[in-house]
Amino acid sequence: MQKAKIKYKDYDAIQFSSGSLELIVTTSCGPRIISLKSKKAKQAGNFFFEFPRPEKRYLGLYLRGGHRLWHAPEDLVDTYLPDDETLTVKALKKGALFIQPIEKKTGLQKSIQVELLKNDTVKVTHVLKNRSKKSIKRAAWAVTMLPPGGYGVLPLLPKGDHAKQDLLPNYILIPWSFTNLASKVWDFKTDFIGINVNLANRPEKLGISQYPGWSAYWNKNSAFVKYSKPLKNSAYTDLGSSFETFTNGNMFELETLSPIRELKPGQKIIHTEFWTVVSKIPKPNTDARFTKYLQQPLKKWLKSLH
Repeated sequence: MQKAKIKYKDYDAIQFSSGSLELIVTTSCGPRIISLKSKKAKQAGNFFFEFPRPEKRYLGLYLRGGHRLWHAPEDLVDTYLPDDETLTVKALKKGALFIQPIEKKTGLQKSIQVELLKNDTVKVTHVLKNRSKKSIKRAAWAVTMLPPGGYGVLPLLPKGDHAKQDLLPNYILIPWSFTNLASKVWDFKTDFIGINVNLANRPEKLGISQYPGWSAYWNKNSAFVKYSKPLKNSAYTDLGSSFETFTNGNMFELETLSPIRELKPGQKIIHTEFWTVVSKIPKPNTDARFTKYLQQPLKKWLKSLH
């Protein structure tokens, strides 16, 4: 694994390279994992969305793009606190730990640990720590922004068999108040829900309570994949969402969440994701393509994470 301090656009940053993957993480703000590239998918360029510079603040925050850590439930003030200060960076053998200054309003401190593992795998460990003197109820919320033009994939749990007395539900779909399930953005299949980003001309969002833990975004003949194991019998925010997806047509988000919990002073939440890239595949917009090009090839990778 190689790493180097660089200037990326107008950010101070660290670049990591290992195997076929290259990551760039900001150090002068954020943290944001602002870029992910693969030598096996050069045509894809940066898998992550970046806002054009100069960027206007949204509710006081520079969204910037890339991958970020928020805390849920979403709040017009607490969620959008600016993160413009320089980070503390601690070097690790396989990556680095990026620590944000304590949020003065909430008393929470965010950090993201990035490690490049074998098999073209990135491990991203998100930590929310309560540095205040009072208890705070929150969930870790890991948000990855991706560029327009592609196709999102949300796998569903395996189907049961009513004849074998599978009589109870096993997951809940959670639409937002502005979600239009009749929109062609939502592409409901037997084994997954597809998201046609280019067909969105207004905000659309959907959550799910339980799913296989992985999701993907196909763009330019390659797919970014992220995995975070949902925990059964745990309380999640947003009516029970362990995963959420959002698009407005201009960008797309894959979002995982930790269970929500009461953090006493000094306590923390740890929420982990694993990433990889699947290159040179057609658009997985049918059940057959989903199975052949994503579900089956990813079985070995998912097994290696446990």
